[in-house]
Amino acid sequence: MSDNIYKVTEVVGTSETSIEDAITGAIERTAKTVRDIGWFEVTDTRGHVVDGKVAHYQVTLRIGFHLQD
Repeated sequence: MSDNIYKVTEVVGTSETSIEDAITGAIERTAKTVRDIGWFEVTDTRGHVVDGKVAHYQVTLRIGFHLQD
């Protein structure tokens, strides 16, 4: 049985709609150039407030993917 080796990359996703949309957008965009994504971890959440309302969400993700042989 061989050991699995993973690489981790960090990306930032943004959305005017929700934290979930920021996460989904970041993962979907990363998946266009990185194969075998296996997991993600939200490491930071931020946003902008305009006139007392949330105007923009921003999340930092660590995304793990399996290295190919």
